[in-house]
Amino acid sequence: MSIGFVILLLVILTFVFILAGIPIYISLLFTGSLSLVALGLSTDTPIATIAVVNSIYTGVGNLPLLAIPFFMLAGEIMNRGGITEKLIRFAMLLIGRLPGSIAQAGIVSSMFFGGITGSAQACASCMGGILIPAMKKEGYSPAEAVGVIASASTCGPIIPPSIIMVVYATAVGCSVGTLFMAGVVPGILCGLVLMFVVLLRDRVVHFPRRVSKATWKEAVAICIDAIIPLGMPVIVVGGIMGGVMTPTEAGAISAVYALFVSLFVIKTLKLSEVWGILLQGVNSAAPLLLIIACAKVFSYGLTALQMPVIVNDFILSITESKYMFLFMVTVLLLIMGMFMDGGASVIILAPILAPVAASMDISLIQFGLIMCFNLTIGNITPPLGYCLFITAKIAGIPVEKAVKGTLPYMIAEILTLLLITYVPFMTLALPEYLGMSV
Repeated sequence: MSIGFVILLLVILTFVFILAGIPIYISLLFTGSLSLVALGLSTDTPIATIAVVNSIYTGVGNLPLLAIPFFMLAGEIMNRGGITEKLIRFAMLLIGRLPGSIAQAGIVSSMFFGGITGSAQACASCMGGILIPAMKKEGYSPAEAVGVIASASTCGPIIPPSIIMVVYATAVGCSVGTLFMAGVVPGILCGLVLMFVVLLRDRVVHFPRRVSKATWKEAVAICIDAIIPLGMPVIVVGGIMGGVMTPTEAGAISAVYALFVSLFVIKTLKLSEVWGILLQGVNSAAPLLLIIACAKVFSYGLTALQMPVIVNDFILSITESKYMFLFMVTVLLLIMGMFMDGGASVIILAPILAPVAASMDISLIQFGLIMCFNLTIGNITPPLGYCLFITAKIAGIPVEKAVKGTLPYMIAEILTLLLITYVPFMTLALPEYLGMSV
């Protein structure tokens, strides 16, 4: 039996397990262990048990990955401390009386929130919990409200800081800070494109428009309230960009900043609530880290079986054009995003596809943005779209209806993805201007 056939069998088996409802981390751990057993049998070396343990340890033992629970904890503190509502009020002030004003404000506030936590799921949960009921009250259909908020939540992992970018940088060994800076323009562009779609949709469904206007005194108060939460991304991104702190240190500082502000500045949080928030932060981060750890076993096993070499030879036998390669990768990742968590997909695919991209003279930073943006769109595609399920549950509608509301925004995001894919300037201009190596 050839190694190529064994690899194909293991990959198919993984998807069969996932589609059968077996938890992703168990599916990855089991098939990853099988790949190591296959390696041990083919080389007559009993390495499987040791390799599984080492892979799990190295999967979560990477220092940059510590940024993930810190950024998730910061998001939980922000939501429980009422900071999220201040961001929404500030976004509403900026939008004013544009058509679909509350929908536009949802997109802008999701961009702000994503620039603090880096998690699409956290953004969908926090923003959706506040804005979807408000949008329904103003007359938006539940499907339209879900479509706007679920799609807007995907901007968060592209605007720095970003959890999925930390995972990618760890997997391929590139700079987290450079990747963060490369995500600024694409993240803002994604938000602007979604806002444009809202304007187009307004011509069809005629969204409710705000008629009230904030007084000068109210506007000043809202701006002052927003200074505190908006200070967090400035500190985080500025600290990383200036070389003052690592992404992990930035994540810890963001959590401490959010906690200090909520407890002692705006005083919307009680000390007795902190323990519950810490537990919730652990509950949010643990599943993702568990999936990453088990995905590392899967990735290590397939890499040891020479899958990157096989994939590289296969792709080069089809085409030597980097443009066709990027198109094939885009299709593959969109499909992967439908069935698998983005972090797990990055751990599995980045070590396999990144060397092929490098051999075609594609920047690993640009390729990282392509992977991260692509897999982030998977948060709003069935059957595994986390943000889609979260927002549909908040709105109280079936997922089938939610998909219809999300479709126009999803198409717009895919078009934005293609622009980022084929115009490297969009991602590389800012880090190059800042003197970073791309």
